[in-house]
Amino acid sequence: MPNIGRYIDSTYMNLTAFFSFNTYAEFFQLPFQRKIADKVAESGFYAVVPDFFFGDPFVANTSRTVQEWLKTHGTDEGSKNATRIIAALKGNGILAVGAAGFCWGGNVVVKVSKTYNIKAAVLLHPSWVTLDDIEAVKVPLSILAAELDKGTPANLLKQFEEALSKNKVDNFIKIFPNVKHGWTVRYNDTDPVAVKAAEESHQDMLHWLTKYLKKT
Repeated sequence: MPNIGRYIDSTYMNLTAFFSFNTYAEFFQLPFQRKIADKVAESGFYAVVPDFFFGDPFVANTSRTVQEWLKTHGTDEGSKNATRIIAALKGNGILAVGAAGFCWGGNVVVKVSKTYNIKAAVLLHPSWVTLDDIEAVKVPLSILAAELDKGTPANLLKQFEEALSKNKVDNFIKIFPNVKHGWTVRYNDTDPVAVKAAEESHQDMLHWLTKYLKKT
């Protein structure tokens, strides 16, 4: 099972938990990106960022391609590990769990969302999510997408929204203008426009999780 101690912030003890996934090494290495988990903890959640890659995250600009890396770090295995972590959290007294997935993690979270193991989910610039995935979702789902992300074009997001609404699954889908894939966790923190867009997405994520997890 992944080491859930990789980054945990429990500023406030609560009976609700949040956990998050990302593909890239810098999510753990850059302090300003850890602020996402800190923001969640400050909102009263037990925030957990598991290491699903066992110390072997994808690193851009190396000889290993994403396709090669995925052979040993697929999202099917990721979703199994996520289910184990959820069970461990609940076994320790957590009553409600919410999940947010960034990039690779979006695909993991959408798989977990096909069960009632979590109360709500957020996908931020998700990768490889299909209409079939969305049609199987059972819990409230928010998708925060980038206008310039070829993986989630506007017409596909519209289909996602229609499918969720048809299945009576609460949903919130938002396209952020003039941003690229990864803008919520990989941005220039000296660029006020980039920071504003990222922080807006973080707030949207928090609002969605608070809406559903704090009902418990």
